[in-house]
Amino acid sequence: MKETVLEVKDLVTTFKSADGPLPAVRGASFSVKKGETLCIVGESGCGKSITALSIMGLLPSNGMIADGSIFFNQKNLAEMSPKQMQKVRGNDVSMIFQEPMTALNPVFTVGFQIREPLMIHLKLSKKQAHMRGIELLKMVGIPSPVERMNQFPHELSGGMRQRVMIAIALSCNPSLLIADEPTTALDVTIQAQIIDLLNDLKEQLDMSMIMITHDMGVVAEIADRVIVMYAGEIIEEGRVEEIYENPQHPYTKGLLASVPNVDDPEFDLKPIVGSMPMLNEQISGCRFHPRCPFAFDKCMEKSPETFQVTDKQNVRCWLQEEGVEQNGGRRASSL
Repeated sequence: MKETVLEVKDLVTTFKSADGPLPAVRGASFSVKKGETLCIVGESGCGKSITALSIMGLLPSNGMIADGSIFFNQKNLAEMSPKQMQKVRGNDVSMIFQEPMTALNPVFTVGFQIREPLMIHLKLSKKQAHMRGIELLKMVGIPSPVERMNQFPHELSGGMRQRVMIAIALSCNPSLLIADEPTTALDVTIQAQIIDLLNDLKEQLDMSMIMITHDMGVVAEIADRVIVMYAGEIIEEGRVEEIYENPQHPYTKGLLASVPNVDDPEFDLKPIVGSMPMLNEQISGCRFHPRCPFAFDKCMEKSPETFQVTDKQNVRCWLQEEGVEQNGGRRASSL
């Protein structure tokens, strides 16, 4: 059995406001094993990126981890000081952000930005870091890497800038890579290239990866396991095959039904009615019940327990209570 690289337990992340703390992540628990790709999916505002920023220690100044633990290689990142996190971030755990034009510093060359983590974390000389930077640009498929090292981000295409971000993230051979919607700002053909590149590099470097996305097509292409988030909560988790072939939560089914199917001329898109609740919106019971076509009284009164559907698939939904127990299933205390 593969070792666990990351274990998040009962994570609660809040933001300060005039009305008190607003929870953006509500008791999330999950793990990532060595060499595994975990995809976190859900609509914008569901807590995907905040979960990633909590792991990286990059929350904005009004955000904080209010409860829970984040164990990486048996060390609790949630208890580390900013100085301690600097040694982990970019070295053992790296992150690729959504928009490379804003993630890269426009006033520094590509070479400067690649050399920096190599000189800080690996203590390489400037010359050694420069040569390693050229190798990294080759590795991520950037042509004329020697010339690219002297260019600024605005001189590169969107796809090339994202490849530079990947090169920087992988420069110190991290054990865990977090990719936060790395293909959102790119056109479709470049998206496919970046996904294939990440897949190949993950296998080549034997690292673990968390992919954050709202694109179910990307999930099918790259994931080993999938977590579905809604309004700050993990509502379903399972192997990618289980999530696609046997989704249990109405929200998961809604996400899959909203993906276009070009192979089926009779396919009819079925959008999920309503919108994600605001952080300060008080909802009793299941937070999805205002949008759920199957909601009944209990859904509106009590937050659902987590039910274990199979050995690897869990779901938080009261619709499971009767069906799971009748079929010999059992309740799970947590995800």
